[in-house]
Amino acid sequence: MSRPNGIDPRGPRFAAGITATLLAVAVVLGLTGLSAARLSGDASFGWYAYRPLADATYTPSGFILPATPLAARLSDPGFILLAIVMLLFAWGVISPRTAPWGVLYRKFIAPRLTPPTELEDPRPPRFAQGVGLTVSAIGVIMHVLGVPLAVPIAAGVAFAAAFLNAAFNFCLGCQMYLLLQRLKPRAEA
Repeated sequence: MSRPNGIDPRGPRFAAGITATLLAVAVVLGLTGLSAARLSGDASFGWYAYRPLADATYTPSGFILPATPLAARLSDPGFILLAIVMLLFAWGVISPRTAPWGVLYRKFIAPRLTPPTELEDPRPPRFAQGVGLTVSAIGVIMHVLGVPLAVPIAAGVAFAAAFLNAAFNFCLGCQMYLLLQRLKPRAEA
């Protein structure tokens, strides 16, 4: 029996729902964790803003993260969750057939649904996984380098795209793929 040339369009939407949930938690953890923490008694405003506090490590932005040791940055819960989501995005790009949310959908959800009326080209959802990988990787790298708020901002951007797909069936990465395909120069026949 030959495999069809497309995928069930409900599968990527199911995966986007789980991913959006994980990213929402990462945003909350990022906003309550080390990435957004400020120095206590922060004097980053007013007439004395140019003078560092005597009892705290001075960072111009008033955030703790740039002065935090690398081991503490790597153990931040928001960072850990965003890194896990980044690895899941990478798995979806490298091997979409074995990605955990796709396997979960095919084994447990799809058998309980009616077969799809039409199949979808797998390239746009795979490109969308690559966009998610890029956004989350930027957040992970910037957090490791000590950039404050990198985790919640990257997780928030990825969450917005995943939520659009899960809730409204609008795949932002897929639309980017289609736009790039239209802009690509045509080979002459």
